Amino acid sequence: MALKYRPGLADRPSYEMDENPYQITLNANESTLNMPPMVEDRLMGRFASVAFNRYPGVTDYMNLIEQIAKNFNVGTNQVLLGNGSSEIIEKVFYCFGNAKTSKIVYPQPSFSMYGIYAAAAEAQGIPVDLEDDYTFDAEKFVKTVVDNKAALAVVCNPNNPTGTGIPLSDIQYIADNIPMSTVFLVDEAYIEFYGQSAMGLLKDYPNMIIARTFSKAYGLASCRVGYAIASPEITDMIGKSFMPYHMNTLSLVTADVVYQMRSEYVPRIQMTIAERKRVYEDLKKVNGLTVYPSETNFVLFRTEKAEALTKAFEAASIGVRHFGSAPRLENCLRISMGTREENDTWLKVLKDFMGGQS
Repeated sequence: MALKYRPGLADRPSYEMDENPYQITLNANESTLNMPPMVEDRLMGRFASVAFNRYPGVTDYMNLIEQIAKNFNVGTNQVLLGNGSSEIIEKVFYCFGNAKTSKIVYPQPSFSMYGIYAAAAEAQGIPVDLEDDYTFDAEKFVKTVVDNKAALAVVCNPNNPTGTGIPLSDIQYIADNIPMSTVFLVDEAYIEFYGQSAMGLLKDYPNMIIARTFSKAYGLASCRVGYAIASPEITDMIGKSFMPYHMNTLSLVTADVVYQMRSEYVPRIQMTIAERKRVYEDLKKVNGLTVYPSETNFVLFRTEKAEALTKAFEAASIGVRHFGSAPRLENCLRISMGTREENDTWLKVLKDFMGGQS
């Protein structure tokens, strides 16, 4: 039986997940800490009033939107919610990559889903290589956008999986030098670990969209909640691409409580940043590694022994991200920050391995 699938579907890459049950899981840039006790207590109280027999209501949706809008001093009609920032990004690609002649420009290496979303939108994805040290060349990026008459330009700041940050001056340079007809998406999934947000630029650039997530700094990866802030026109049009009831009530209520109590997460974010800095300095002392500066909750390094080192981590039941032969990421490992004890554990495995292999 010959089933007629959508043309090109078989050739489309897929996102691969590592489902091994590690004792220490540091391969997905998740928080290794669960919800703070005070936040959990309040959330359990909120769950008691959830009507599980009802579809998600406007009240739960608007409660979260109103909080976000108030925090950033924007209108509620400028805030869009999604199942993680990933769903919002996918919808942005869909809405502005509407034909095979549409071009979407993004850095490489960066979030692997950009290429997949471009293919799903039947648009032409145009990656712009980062420099050899993974720094971002704003002039080269702008030239690529302009030369290709791109419908959409995307940057991830700070960038995943390299960890490198793009200075706010470069973000503004891009906004100033690309056509206003090109939508400019700034993916700020890791911004809480960096601090240099483009949110203050939104009022001056009506073609700009900023996307954020609750999955990283707020440890809500399981809930899949993200948001975007943009002009009312953009949020209205992108909103038309979502299905009815696309956000579930449990996730909305959870994110609402977490956002109310986001000050509880500040010490955790500060701890992650401190651990990232400590680990980075420690890794730089290890022979055989090229370590890249990071402004996120992970570190990236390169070693010719990447495959064997990954197996050593697996033998110790530690999950890390090995990029294999991915473009521009050959022999690279990315490791999320865990607790100090978890980080000390994997650092010892790495040092023992590198010392024994030198």
